Amino acid sequence: MPPPADIVKVAIEWPGAFPKLMEIDQKKPLSAIIKEVCDGWSLGSNENFALQIADSTNFYITEKNRNNIKNGSILRLTTSPYQTALQLHERIQSSSMDAKLEALKDLANASRDITFAQEFINLDGISLLTQMVESGTERYQKLQKIMKPCFGDLLSFTLTAFVELMDHGIISWDTFSVAFIKKIASFVNKSAMDTAVLQRSLAILESMVLNSQDLYHKVAQEITIGQLIPHLQGTDQDIQTYTVAVINALFLKAPEEKRQYDEHIVDILDCPLTEMAHILAQKQLRSIILTNVIRNPTPINDEMAHQLYVLQVLTFNLLEDRMMTKMDPQDQAQRDIIFELRRIAFDVECEPNNSGSIEKRKSMYTRDYKKLGFINHVNPAVDFTQIPPGMLALDNMLYFARHHQDAYIRIVLENSSREDKHECPFGRSSIELTKMLCEILKVGELPSENCHDFHPMFFTHDRSFAEFFCICIQLLNKTWKEMRATNEDFNKVMQVVREQIMRALSLKPNSLDQFKSRLQNLSYTEILKIRQSERMNQEDFQSRPILELREKIQPEIMELIKQQRLNRLCDGTCFRKISSRRRQDKFWYCRLSPNHKVLHYGDLEESPQGEVPHDSLQDKLPVADIKAVITGKDCPHMKEKGALKQNKEVLELAFSVLYESDEYLNFIAPDKHEYCVWTDGLNALLGKEMTSDYTKSDLDTLLSMEMKLRLLDLENIQIPDAPPPIPKEPSNYDFVYDCN
Repeated sequence: MPPPADIVKVAIEWPGAFPKLMEIDQKKPLSAIIKEVCDGWSLGSNENFALQIADSTNFYITEKNRNNIKNGSILRLTTSPYQTALQLHERIQSSSMDAKLEALKDLANASRDITFAQEFINLDGISLLTQMVESGTERYQKLQKIMKPCFGDLLSFTLTAFVELMDHGIISWDTFSVAFIKKIASFVNKSAMDTAVLQRSLAILESMVLNSQDLYHKVAQEITIGQLIPHLQGTDQDIQTYTVAVINALFLKAPEEKRQYDEHIVDILDCPLTEMAHILAQKQLRSIILTNVIRNPTPINDEMAHQLYVLQVLTFNLLEDRMMTKMDPQDQAQRDIIFELRRIAFDVECEPNNSGSIEKRKSMYTRDYKKLGFINHVNPAVDFTQIPPGMLALDNMLYFARHHQDAYIRIVLENSSREDKHECPFGRSSIELTKMLCEILKVGELPSENCHDFHPMFFTHDRSFAEFFCICIQLLNKTWKEMRATNEDFNKVMQVVREQIMRALSLKPNSLDQFKSRLQNLSYTEILKIRQSERMNQEDFQSRPILELREKIQPEIMELIKQQRLNRLCDGTCFRKISSRRRQDKFWYCRLSPNHKVLHYGDLEESPQGEVPHDSLQDKLPVADIKAVITGKDCPHMKEKGALKQNKEVLELAFSVLYESDEYLNFIAPDKHEYCVWTDGLNALLGKEMTSDYTKSDLDTLLSMEMKLRLLDLENIQIPDAPPPIPKEPSNYDFVYDCN
């Protein structure tokens, strides 16, 4: 007879004693179980003891998480969280340097557990740590002079414990003094600082900036971009990653006035920079990142790739103001930009007011504006009242005319001299192309928490977006000629150009020149070939017998897809817990039991290299208890997140499982594929329809393959019952050529 479900068989350790095998009744209060264990070893005062998971985490067992205990688990009897916190609170104040160092090391490890953290914080432990940091700097400098490196470890463990305690979100970041911020900033500003101390200090500054607008102002007064630059010029990629993260945080939290255009910085006739962009340009941040990070022989890890992606997004978002600014047709300064475009294209100077009649000048302007390809020939300023792209399109046109003058003049004159209705309208094309590029690069959208998709080529030029436009407008003109397009074909040309750009970007060119070279290989003829090939692979027959066969086969294919989804759920997936301190990644794993009746899940210390066994996952959720699968913005964890988390991409990856008592198991998928696999699989378990984009794509692909197989002309062809035998291995492999 199987044991009751509430009885769990475990081993319990106690230092200096043989482990005990026990049966724990999960219905009994935890305090009663601890008393029973203490009595077995003749230990008094059972209220001073607690149980821990005997692994590297050492997490305390509480009434909330006791269901994590599984059959065969090894537990450890130890001092209670309160007693441990009290002891460590006293030990870290020891006058002995060695004792203090050991205590802080223990505190850094223990602080990862929220139960301990709560007790230590209740003892005003955070204040004690901040006082130690504030008062310890002078001693640190003295000990450095007498070569006492252990004090660097002491400070490192102090800051590590502080970071771990704050990461639980128990107390607000707004409670810290300016003196503490100055001390942390001083560690970053020092030219020679212990690597671990520098890492923790950068992490603290990033969290301060992201979690408090008030602290942003205080941190910004202590840390400048110029002081962070030297950390990017080192060789430690972790330090570089933390540094870019702090820059991104300062960038993201800069107040609105810092993002407005300053006409005193640059000439209004050129593409203006924001104050933040001006600072970054002055410090040559882009070139330093390109040289020391992107082109560094060390491969870029995922976290650095994410931070570079965030910096790329935030940099492009500086264009949002111009993108959403309409042109004022009555503003003479803005109209002067259009006059400048006309002057460069046709090599004419502004005529004096007394030269010819007003009607003659208007007629001449109208003729030239038509040649420039504007929709409104009389007042082209009206063309730039559409947002997006607003004034950004005009900025791009002027940049092209000034910095690529020969190409600009050639395109304008080449098209203005044609009389066969095949001219490519430069003005209209530039406006629509700018809008398209903003859509491709998602200008104005917040960065995703899960994306690593940065493009190295955008770090190779200070005006990368404008240069990107210059390459693409020449591509558009080339494609227009290859298609022999007319104005009626404008949208078709734009679709082809978009496809050319997207395909070239997907190859991740390292420079703008390489991007240009990729586009050369994606001519209109090549795009047609690619489309034809894809069309043949996705051919869909429409005759009635074929449609009937398709309907007959479809249920089999859907069942195959369903089994694949469930098998993937059985394999499991590692999900990341999103927190304000992103680099301190916390992972959890979830997988379906082989009998499809239980979801097993639990926390992990690091991302696993393969499958995680069911036994190591502490929690489980019966499939029978699942009520519904919720996606997108309706998920409870999406409603709780701040503005940074509520971007479009994260919302598209979020889903939750609603189970009994209106409780939720919340997920954020690592990518779109995993999102579709899990939502499909969960819906299949609930007997609901699988509706994801991947299901539709898989259905079309598998149906197409099955249809083609069944329609093959196999007359007089004998199909063997068994597969052909596998050939024997060759006697030697001398014919193998090692490409490396």
